[in-house]
Amino acid sequence: MKLRVEDITEEVKYLAFSEPEEEVNHLLRQGPVCDYQLEGPVAVELSYYRCGTELIFQGALSASALGVCGRCAESYQAVNYREFRFVFAPAPASSSLEADASGEDLELTYYNGDTVDLSPLLREQVILSLPIRPLCEENCRGLCAGCGANLNRETCRCAAPSGDPRLESLRNLTRIRLRS
Repeated sequence: MKLRVEDITEEVKYLAFSEPEEEVNHLLRQGPVCDYQLEGPVAVELSYYRCGTELIFQGALSASALGVCGRCAESYQAVNYREFRFVFAPAPASSSLEADASGEDLELTYYNGDTVDLSPLLREQVILSLPIRPLCEENCRGLCAGCGANLNRETCRCAAPSGDPRLESLRNLTRIRLRS
């Protein structure tokens, strides 16, 4: 979504639009693990205005994603919601933007020219809205390490662990002391 700088005034304006999911899905597939895929466009609600030379954008986005649980490896659907705020300032005349972007103000972005492009920042916000560890449910029991059974749907087929046979004599000692 690109907006012309001259169209942004001190009066607050509102905008609702959809951002295509293809670019976000492309970014998600580039990582070493592909835990998520967006199932449709990102819904964005936005208000924006000018404050001096700075352009202020704030709003919220929501997206429906298909995730793969990190415990049971089952697919699940998640709706992600994130509020955001961006401040665009004119690019400084100095050649070193890195010195100015010290990390103190993560909402601050610089713009050049007569348009501002919100799409890269919105894609970043969508990715940040996704949980780091995808879980189908908070209490997902995962897979059995021995037989691979999904413990959310079935019981483990493994034999009960008997313990390390080298420690059997110690277990017998504790049983003898408990009887006496």
